Amino acid sequence: MTAYQDTFEHLADELRRLDLLIALRLRTADLHDEAFPHSQLDRTVYISRQEVDRLLTDGFDADADADSGTAADALALKLLSTEIDTRLQDSARAGTEPPLSVLGRLFGLSPVERAAVVVCLAPELRRKYDRLYAYLQDDITRRRPSVDLVLELLCTSERERWIRGGAFAAGAPLLRYGILRVVDDPHSPSGSSDLARFLVLDPRIRAYLLGSAEPDDRLLGHVVVHRPTGPSGTEPDPALADLLLRTAAHHLRPGRPPLVLHLYGPDGDGQFDLVRHTVRQLGLTVVGADAATLTGPGGAALLQLVFREALLQGAAVHLAHAETLLREEHRALLGALAEEVGHYGLPLFLTGVSHWTAGPTPLPVHSLEVPLPDGVHSIALWREQLAPHTERAEEWAGELAVRHRLPASRIAAAVRGADHERLTRGGSAPLTLEDVSAACRREAQHSLGPAAGRVRARRGWDDLVLPADRLTQLGDICDQVRFRQRVLHDWGFGPRLGHGTGLSVLFSGPPGTGKTMAAEVLAHELDVDLYKIDLSGVVSKYIGETEKNLARIFAEASTGNAILFFDEADALFGKRTEVTDAHDRYANIETSYLLQRIEEYEGVVVLATNLRQNIDDAFTRRIRFVVEFPFPDADDRRRIWRTLLPPSAPLAPDVDLAVLARELPVTGANIRNIVLQAAFLAAADGTAIGRPHILRGARREFEKIGKLWAETG
Repeated sequence: MTAYQDTFEHLADELRRLDLLIALRLRTADLHDEAFPHSQLDRTVYISRQEVDRLLTDGFDADADADSGTAADALALKLLSTEIDTRLQDSARAGTEPPLSVLGRLFGLSPVERAAVVVCLAPELRRKYDRLYAYLQDDITRRRPSVDLVLELLCTSERERWIRGGAFAAGAPLLRYGILRVVDDPHSPSGSSDLARFLVLDPRIRAYLLGSAEPDDRLLGHVVVHRPTGPSGTEPDPALADLLLRTAAHHLRPGRPPLVLHLYGPDGDGQFDLVRHTVRQLGLTVVGADAATLTGPGGAALLQLVFREALLQGAAVHLAHAETLLREEHRALLGALAEEVGHYGLPLFLTGVSHWTAGPTPLPVHSLEVPLPDGVHSIALWREQLAPHTERAEEWAGELAVRHRLPASRIAAAVRGADHERLTRGGSAPLTLEDVSAACRREAQHSLGPAAGRVRARRGWDDLVLPADRLTQLGDICDQVRFRQRVLHDWGFGPRLGHGTGLSVLFSGPPGTGKTMAAEVLAHELDVDLYKIDLSGVVSKYIGETEKNLARIFAEASTGNAILFFDEADALFGKRTEVTDAHDRYANIETSYLLQRIEEYEGVVVLATNLRQNIDDAFTRRIRFVVEFPFPDADDRRRIWRTLLPPSAPLAPDVDLAVLARELPVTGANIRNIVLQAAFLAAADGTAIGRPHILRGARREFEKIGKLWAETG
């Protein structure tokens, strides 16, 4: 006696056992035919008294040894069953347990339930069982086994039939887990007995019994199986990975409730890297799905298939975008998820962007935040990814970690993208820091929603006309970003400061004095994205919506270290008022929430206002830099005129920039409009830009801004 080598060897023995069961049933059927000699055609349309008598007495006191052939078949069946059981035990010890045996163990199937699976599998393997089942059921159209036939084959007495009939109830394992499906007989009248219904083997179970590891076809496009031997992805933060592994191992101990671990934060790929690393350490596979794809029609049925597939694969379940389940319209799916966790008891990992806020549910969720890589880990990731592509990995790692606060997966993608761009240029030029930085900006393309627009930061220091001390302040802001890693981490200031290590800046001054341009200069100098926040898309009259809009903006921006520019910020960051009604109370809540998010954000937040006195004092205390943008004097206006007139633009001799600066006391934004208007007027005249063109443009600008125009020569 030896262990089974594969599933086919085992199934061959199971079919031999089924043949013996059928032979025993046929011997009884032969005796019935002798007692009732009508033709097959007659028996489909006529029931005699003799047959009724037989049906009433059948199965109660049948003598199994009435025929010597029956006794021989019974003995052969007993010997074969003993042989199969012994070989299965040997297989379990040898680690070659056949899929049918594993299926029974995974789903808690009894020997009769496992035998029922074989009865339903047989017609899928050999056509002869179609005719055998039709003969046994006395109907040429009934080629699939009915509940009645399975009980006839597997039970030796009427008492046993009644007891084993519960195996085909809706809540029993065979039907609860979808191993078998019950199908109505189309030729039977409605309301016929449940015993007459057909049993059909599930296609995925059939494939599993034949040794297939491919996921269920119905899950195509919904799940991905990640095996322990597959790609490892980016190595997660060691401290966080160790914490997650200890948490998972604690919950997986015997007697503990099912593990449901929710990882949240801005880095979805990084969360999954943690999940994959953890289950690999536990020796498990991962069956991953997107919760958003399960919310359509039939989502609960798909969810059940996901968990069943995980059980067949020996896997944990991972659902991405778990926050989808928290929406009110998907509460039923959340209930179905809790039910599947209770039935299967598999480890479940949920990942999303926000904390789990479902309230009391049957799902015992343990939530854990996964932040973006800190400075030290980020430098290590950059060094690791850059090393195969450049000898300057050590030099660039620190600078890139400061410039672009990306999750681990996007760091790897940025380096691959930069190298790909280098190859498309011919491949001979070495990789440059600018290549990698440009790839980082592509990877950090944000989805801040309609309330935020990306500004192309093309302005440099030469475009900005400000007093020297203001330019020095802007330079200091850049230095605080560049040397953040050194001061906060290397020198140890970060732990001393606690929260609030981000950089908040207030630009104040009259309209058109260069506040937006200064924000562009900062973004260009620091090589990061600049997003201008449209307050009309942020502020909502509905309670709580403003906070949600802001939370989305800050969460998305944090994955790329973008500069957030709030123009006319006093509309959102204005002084908190005395509470006289509910509107005042919620307005103050919004203001306090903004304070909290600005302190938590580790990038740069720039607030611009025309009226500094309207900004709440609590904001002013927390703002690191306040830069005043004064109305430009004559000398500054002359410099602005010179900056805005391109060298290639034809300029008439009668244009004196110093005179224009004295005559036209306007801001840089007004001067830009005047210059552009004059250029188009000159182009229409076919001449160089002259003083008359500039004065016509200035008059129109004055009229637009409501400023009194005095005619000049």
